[in-house]
Amino acid sequence: MSKINVSVDCVIFGFDDKEKQLKVLLIQKKINPYDKKNNEKQIALPGDLIRLEEDIDDSAKRVLYSLTKLNNVYLRQFKAFGDPKRVESSKDQEWLKNFRKEPNERVITIGYISLVRMEDYNPSPSYFADEVRWISIDDVPLLAFDHNDIVESGLFFLRKELNSELTSELLPRKFTLSQLQELHEIVLEQKFDKRNFRKRAFSKGKIKETSEKQKGVSHKPARLYSFRNLN
Repeated sequence: MSKINVSVDCVIFGFDDKEKQLKVLLIQKKINPYDKKNNEKQIALPGDLIRLEEDIDDSAKRVLYSLTKLNNVYLRQFKAFGDPKRVESSKDQEWLKNFRKEPNERVITIGYISLVRMEDYNPSPSYFADEVRWISIDDVPLLAFDHNDIVESGLFFLRKELNSELTSELLPRKFTLSQLQELHEIVLEQKFDKRNFRKRAFSKGKIKETSEKQKGVSHKPARLYSFRNLN
């Protein structure tokens, strides 16, 4: 009986306030890093096998840091992916042959969702990642393995679980009510009435007004708010 491996794959979301987009952080890797004449590459989620002695959460932290240099960010398991054929495509097999003794062995992966304030982090590639890039969730290309399915599942999880805790990981520490509403509208893909949205936001008691206002804007500066006991 062939061995079953377990890996972690991280779906890293960030909110680009300037472009008004939800983005996902992807890595680019050479299919054959040892063939200098072949520059064919794949785009994928940051992911790798769990080490024998590792706790799963510790593995996710290690993999995230080893491939993107992101550290101390929100991480949460959301789903396992175990299709027996998830690593069988020719391109995936070609890449696996350079990193696995038995590239045909089955791999079950644990999906993690990670949320970051894009302004606070500057991800950089390492290990087998040649490049890291933020991509709009609407423009995600064909990815390695079953990573497109994992991204879709991560987005579904984010939409289902979106609350003050998750929102606080994506917004600046001090934000306007317009930013708060824009984030919800972009993630949930629906429009909200401004008055009703703000009434509902305050009714939960999770946000508080600060003494500060926006700076360096061409319009009337808006009041800044923050989350209670979350940052």
